[in-house]
Amino acid sequence: MQQVWIPRIGGPEVLELREAPTPEPGPGEVRVAVHAAGVNFADLMARMGLYPDAPPLPTVVGYEVSGVIDAIGPGADVGARPRRLGDRVIGMCRFGGYSSHVVLPAQQVALVPEGFDLLEAATIPVTGLTCWMMLEVMGRVRAGDRVLVHSAGGGVGLMALDLLRHRGAIAVGTASAAKHDELRALGYSQLVDYRTEDYAKVLADGPGFDLILDPIGGESWAKGLGLLRSGGRLICYGMSANATGSSRSIFQVLGNMAAVPWLKINPIALMNDNKGVMGVNMGHMWHEGERIGVWLHELLSLWQQGVLRPRVAATFPFAEAAKAHQFMHDRQNFGKVLLIP
Repeated sequence: MQQVWIPRIGGPEVLELREAPTPEPGPGEVRVAVHAAGVNFADLMARMGLYPDAPPLPTVVGYEVSGVIDAIGPGADVGARPRRLGDRVIGMCRFGGYSSHVVLPAQQVALVPEGFDLLEAATIPVTGLTCWMMLEVMGRVRAGDRVLVHSAGGGVGLMALDLLRHRGAIAVGTASAAKHDELRALGYSQLVDYRTEDYAKVLADGPGFDLILDPIGGESWAKGLGLLRSGGRLICYGMSANATGSSRSIFQVLGNMAAVPWLKINPIALMNDNKGVMGVNMGHMWHEGERIGVWLHELLSLWQQGVLRPRVAATFPFAEAAKAHQFMHDRQNFGKVLLIP
């Protein structure tokens, strides 16, 4: 099989295409011939040596795939959700997704409905589950809630918008100006150009927010706390401020850690301010395989209802994985970036 490896810390150019033995599924597992592998910002940070959860280098990253089951381990074809050869599926993997074949627990894959293109389906696992965790499980969004979504034009930002529209919430986003017209047409009520404007100043005079989704970290978390209304919640799900370029800077990392509002997020301060701070990391949900399977089913059902509008920003062959990473570093993506074996 083919795999994209990170042999050492560095820029996108360090990525290597290699051959490896094709794995065989064990008990309760299935093998998926990968049609598309999702690229997430965590993958970029792993390559830069900034992602603490990443396996030691050299390694193969990648959290999500779509494809077709081409081998089944003992017991995976029985039970409440039996799997069959030829099933079109999506699933999450604990790294290793940048591969032409992956082996997954059968309970961590979900059947792709008829008519759902496998490229678009590959946008669902990490992006969809992250949004579901933030908005449905932790955020408990309701009709009329005001929600600030950073990186509104990315995969999470677009899928979050679909779930917010479904719940009748009001979505405000930050994105580069070039993306504003299309984001507004999709349903964002207000947009701020993060490259030329300080979103905290622009939004300071408006109503406070009930929920803020922030993958930036550092100073942005402090700004977000100041924009919450009483009862508001800040959900932290990344620290992209540590990776504004394509190579790491220890001084940048230290500066962002120092900018985290540590004193304002202690329990007593939060209690006095009537605010909440929560964190989401889908990479730490492997012990919740059954729940993940249920949530994937819910997300696919929402696609069937026309609620979710998956968007593929660009596809790159495995051999051009470096271009895919650079594409995301340059913030060119409007939607999900995929690698194709």
